[in-house]
Amino acid sequence: MEIWSASSDGFSFVISFENPAGPGFHGKVGYVASWRPVYRSRGSIKVIGSPFKAFSEAEAACNAVLNHLSSEK
Repeated sequence: MEIWSASSDGFSFVISFENPAGPGFHGKVGYVASWRPVYRSRGSIKVIGSPFKAFSEAEAACNAVLNHLSSEK
């Protein structure tokens, strides 16, 4: 199971690899990205476009969401 996580500017991001045939999460094959506010008890929100074919695409999507969320503060 592959999971990457990071937090910045009050937001937490997670990218996981899903594969219906392997161990771990069993969704469509690809990298699924999600985010949530760090300091609030809320569930995570899936990043639009998930699952991504490459980790770099999921990472870029997380950065775009962070830029958008940070600009709204």
